[in-house]
Amino acid sequence: MAESPGVYIVHENEEWIAPLKAHLSENQTSFYEWNLTKDKIDLTETPPEGIFYSRMSASSFMRGNLYATDMTKQIMSWLEANNRRVINSERALQLELSKSEQHMALIQVGLRTPKTIVANSKEEVMDASNSFKNRPFIIKPNMGGKGHGVRLINNKDELQLLLDLTPFEDLTVDGVILVQEYIPPKNQQIIRMEFIAGKFYYALQVDTGGSFELCPADACEIPDNSQMKVPEFNILENFHIPEIEKCEAFLSENSVDIAGMEFLQNENGERFFYDVNTNTNYNTGAEERNPDELTGMKRIAEFLNEELEKVSN
Repeated sequence: MAESPGVYIVHENEEWIAPLKAHLSENQTSFYEWNLTKDKIDLTETPPEGIFYSRMSASSFMRGNLYATDMTKQIMSWLEANNRRVINSERALQLELSKSEQHMALIQVGLRTPKTIVANSKEEVMDASNSFKNRPFIIKPNMGGKGHGVRLINNKDELQLLLDLTPFEDLTVDGVILVQEYIPPKNQQIIRMEFIAGKFYYALQVDTGGSFELCPADACEIPDNSQMKVPEFNILENFHIPEIEKCEAFLSENSVDIAGMEFLQNENGERFFYDVNTNTNYNTGAEERNPDELTGMKRIAEFLNEELEKVSN
């Protein structure tokens, strides 16, 4: 590791950090990549000087990097034990890797969430579906990303067929499945709020087209020749909802500096929060169209430079 203080970007996916590196270079900020797909640390050594930004994602297993998340947990513990400034702490990573943990933490700050049951076997998933009677519901892996593995189930017969045809390990990475109330989003739209330095930055309206795969990153973009419905992303001007203060409290209480938080509104206008992404990415097209010139990665680079100056003085 380098001797001079800098920003350490902890990650497992080079493609997702390229925009951040470009903005850090523009600011002449010293930075280092710390790729945890394969690594080791000596716990008796002292970490280098600087700040550490965790970009670890729950979807790492989809790129063949399942164990990078566990290594990141050890790294975060080591850094925090040595009083290093960590952007998106070990607790943030815990939330990134568990939708169940997210759900409970959202409730604790008074945010409305869909009814959710967690189960760890096919039998318990089937039993949990009884709570929704004849109404549609969704099942999703506890650990996931980019909407992977989220399925809308219309009735118990559909669920039984899915469970009969699909090995349990193909439904979940960590052995836990969420069975969750399905709330049709008004106008097939959801809202993703972006927070940087723990504060609201902007809101993105996503026209889902009925899809659950709503990753905003350019790397997730669906090709034009695909048969899939392409989500549409647009930044909302003058956006405000009363829950923003609770969202910022949620981030503060869970040591999360940078995140995207998603909610939907039902036909009655009630808002339900259902996802927190601490490895947030931004949609270039939406940012280029917004009149206020809001740029997520540029603002993150500025924030990291501010934090580095604090520890360097």
